[in-house]
Amino acid sequence: MTAVLWHLEISHYNEKVRWALDYKSIPHVRRTPLPGLHGLHALALTRGAQRRLPVLELEGRRIGDSTAIIAALERYKPDPALYPEDPAERAHALALEDFFDEGLAPSLRRYVWHHTLDDSDAVIDALMPNAGRGRQRAMRALAPIARPAVRHDYKVDASGAEQGLEDIRTAMDRVESELQPSGYLVGEAFSVADLSGAALFTPVLCPPGRQYPPRTIPLTIRELRDELSAREGGRWVAEMYARHRGASAEVPA
Repeated sequence: MTAVLWHLEISHYNEKVRWALDYKSIPHVRRTPLPGLHGLHALALTRGAQRRLPVLELEGRRIGDSTAIIAALERYKPDPALYPEDPAERAHALALEDFFDEGLAPSLRRYVWHHTLDDSDAVIDALMPNAGRGRQRAMRALAPIARPAVRHDYKVDASGAEQGLEDIRTAMDRVESELQPSGYLVGEAFSVADLSGAALFTPVLCPPGRQYPPRTIPLTIRELRDELSAREGGRWVAEMYARHRGASAEVPA
């Protein structure tokens, strides 16, 4: 049975899972519910266990949370591995994955939402770059309801954006401090640590090979992108994409 990924195109957590599926060359169908209603889809798919995407249907199971999905993919198709074989290196890679998941991604999302949420056209373009007119009209109709819900759900405000910017820079500092002579964050090979760090920076960085890039980027986000791209860690993100992002394993439904 072909795996099915329920995802949002713009989401960096979803990009993390797409990358893992593509890196392991696991054929999968991608399905995108209407943004704004995607939480209901996640709840229905996981019987209330998960209210956010991605959700992966694999071998009769529905798995939520990007970290849990990658763990399941490692069991399903161990080669090529994303978990280092050495126990100490594996523990370090998983700790870095957790840091990027919890210390970078929510802050980055809060910062980007703060600077884009009031521009409905930019938000729709970013959330559904390939959507037809019907879905775009539906999104515009939902926008007045969705906007305050997003602000509340993700704690989007000026102080949160200010703290988010500090957290983003701290995460980039962490990347640069962890980089090994190999060019990877842990040991001598690409791992879940590299995949997570590179994928979760994508809302502000736009490396070649990133899937579903938005067509327009607000000025404030472009300025931060330029700042981070000029750093060693920003160049590392681009290098991880160039070396390891590869071709999509998506197949037609």
